[in-house]
Formats: sequence, structure tokens, C-alpha cells
Amino acid sequence: MSKIATARQHMIDSQLRPNEVNNDRVIGAIAAVCREKFVPKNLSGVAYLDADIQVAPGRSLMAPMVFARLIDAAAIKDTDLVLDIGCATGYSSAVLGQLAEAVVALEEDAGLAAMATTILAAESCDNVAVVTGPLVEGLAAQGPYDLIFINGMIDYIPEALLDQIAEGGRLVCLLNDNGVGRAVYVTYENGVVGKRQLFDANIPPLEGFKTREKFIF
Repeated sequence: MSKIATARQHMIDSQLRPNEVNNDRVIGAIAAVCREKFVPKNLSGVAYLDADIQVAPGRSLMAPMVFARLIDAAAIKDTDLVLDIGCATGYSSAVLGQLAEAVVALEEDAGLAAMATTILAAESCDNVAVVTGPLVEGLAAQGPYDLIFINGMIDYIPEALLDQIAEGGRLVCLLNDNGVGRAVYVTYENGVVGKRQLFDANIPPLEGFKTREKFIF
């Protein structure tokens, strides 16, 4: 086993499984994606550490444990259409693509979107499409979505995103609660939006979601 493959397996065994991420589909999806390909080359050696990795100003890959717990909680089905908001270099989209039927990867930074497109193509992530646009607006034209996944801690969930959740669908994210990150699972059933808190964690904020003017929850 290569050094990188060993690091990936160590991440699974020491970070994910001890934190109750034991779903075989989720573990398999994370094991199948080369996280080191989605970070700057000078950081490839630390790609599997239990830490957030900044890939550009205002954009980070969230720590593996937090990311895996959110993915696990999302209960992704192989028929799901997923909107991945703030995809950055495309790592989250690649993992989501292992679990879902199709992924729309939304990124408003054109340079990052181009990078994600290149890396995802090189990694044969054929069911992921990268789109450039404002993160807070989502992408209604391609929705509604069975799952909306938000990369980064946010102060509020825009109503525009709630409107793009399909009937029976859900949204997972980290909400900023007075400086404490609360992972939440949002559902849409029979026209009613519900919210359930999952766990506490802190990750870097996602730019564009810092105002509370349109606070929903």
C-alpha cells in the first residue's frame, strides 16, 4: 500500500470510525476519492489530517471527520440529485458523486470552478457537473434537489435554498450559533420545513452567508 493510501486508510480508521461513521457506502465513497488531488500540491502530504484545509481565500475542505458525519447523516440514495454549494476544488462533489445519481457542484469563484472541472474530469467523476454562480441563490433551474449540501459554516439558510429542496428532500449544513457550529438536518415534507440538530463542530465560514438579514431559523 502506498504512503498516500495508508494515510487515507488511517483517516478512516482513526478519524471516521471512532466518530460513529461506519456506514459501508459512506466509508467506501470516501475511500474511493483521492483527497490529495483536490488540495494544493504543497499540502498533499497533509490532506488526510484531522483539519480543515484552505484551498483558496474563503474556501476550505472541511475536516474529514466533520465532512463524513454530515455525509453520513444525509443518508444519500443512489437515485438522489444533489446540489453541492461551495464545492471549491470539487472534493465534496467527488464523494457525493460516489453516493448519488448526479451532483450539481456550485461555485461562484470562476477560478475554483475551472479547477474543480479539471480535477473532477481527471478523476472520472462523470456524474458531477460544475456550475458557476452565486452560492446564496443556489441553482433553481436544475432543481428541486433531493439533497442540498453546504460547504462551510453559515449564519443563515437563505429562503431561496429552502425553496429548492424537493418534496421529501433534505439539506445539511453547519449553522453558526453565536460562534458555535451546529450541524443541522433540514427536511421538507408536505410543504413543511423541519430542522433537527445533529452535533456541534466548528469549520471555516462560507463567504456570502454572514448576514442575518434573512435569517430563517
